[in-house]
Amino acid sequence: MPDKKGSPFREVVDHFAEMQRMREHFRHPGEPTEQRSHDSAWVPTTDIFASGDDLIIRCELAGVEPDEVEISLSRGVLWIGGERRPRPDQEGEISYYVHERRFGYFRRSITLPQSIGRERLHASFENGLLEILVERGAASEDRERIEVRGRGKRASLPVDAGPGTGPDR
Repeated sequence: MPDKKGSPFREVVDHFAEMQRMREHFRHPGEPTEQRSHDSAWVPTTDIFASGDDLIIRCELAGVEPDEVEISLSRGVLWIGGERRPRPDQEGEISYYVHERRFGYFRRSITLPQSIGRERLHASFENGLLEILVERGAASEDRERIEVRGRGKRASLPVDAGPGTGPDR
């Protein structure tokens, strides 16, 4: 089993999207479905894995047309969204025996390393499977370890939490 401690994917999973996906999975099938909006969008099943130094993201989007998929990158977050519409024979007064597929808006967000720019992303869509290649997205980035030293019996670190401080300033 690979060592997850040094995994470059530790921040890739969107925990809120994963909780939404689990909630949808365990939802009672006989329960009436509400009208979906961007706030109540379903989350597509997604695989994220490394192939050499590249990162591959695959989303199952069966029944979605390629022009209904939108992909964007903002501040290190990859956004995948769109809408899956029911076929005409699934609209109106019908009785389901099993109803597991979700319709309406979908969305997924994945945090990528800050060094990833738009020029390193390549997307393709075939047979209901969206694939996004992130060039060198799995390459380990060199990190510099910062030593923390204590002073005497009480180890303390100076912290300045006043207004206007911090890395964003």
